[in-house]
Amino acid sequence: MQAFRAGALGMLPLLPGLTAFGMAFGTVAARKGFTLTETVVMNATVYAGMAQMIVLESWPERLTPSAIAAVALITAMVCLRFLLIGASLRPWLGSEPAARVYPTLYLLTEPNWIRTLRYRAEGGSDPAFLLGSGVIVWFAWVVAPLPGYWLGSSVADPAKFGLDLVMPAFFTAMLIPLWRGSRRALGWIVAGAVALVTDLTVGGVWFVFTGAVAGAVAGGLFADE
Repeated sequence: MQAFRAGALGMLPLLPGLTAFGMAFGTVAARKGFTLTETVVMNATVYAGMAQMIVLESWPERLTPSAIAAVALITAMVCLRFLLIGASLRPWLGSEPAARVYPTLYLLTEPNWIRTLRYRAEGGSDPAFLLGSGVIVWFAWVVAPLPGYWLGSSVADPAKFGLDLVMPAFFTAMLIPLWRGSRRALGWIVAGAVALVTDLTVGGVWFVFTGAVAGAVAGGLFADE
């Protein structure tokens, strides 16, 4: 219970940024015609922040079978990053019972993953920390879109208020705890450059996939021996 509480409290400094991100999602959902119930249910079940935002930006006017397949494909592709995130926890959680690990992994996101890595680096060993940090992030993500949704119908141009910058600013800020020197940052630079080129030349959401793969490969090549 102590580790669970520590995990929840450890996420408090990140909640303002997460709340702003969630509010931006609520605003976009309202403008796309989602009901408040649909918005909350999507947040609670899909629970894939960046994937949800990208899918909403390309949400079809009619949900045909092909449109549903496209939405599912986009979501799966954007969420491929969790394969690497989950793999990084295998050395720690691999010996834990599956009934304990897999429900916790449902609550796994970038913010509580980063905070858990720091907890491990500081000598922590109780998986309840990951669960506690995940529960509070899930709760915040479900609640945060509500004020954004209510404001959505009155915001004529979200970009005018900088709401389109919330997502990149939030994820950029999360890179700070991962800083391990300029050599390790080369992977970030490669990922950003490849993603930018892909977005400018190909478009769509392929920049997420190409940037992630290029960054992972570059990170492995440039990693310290």
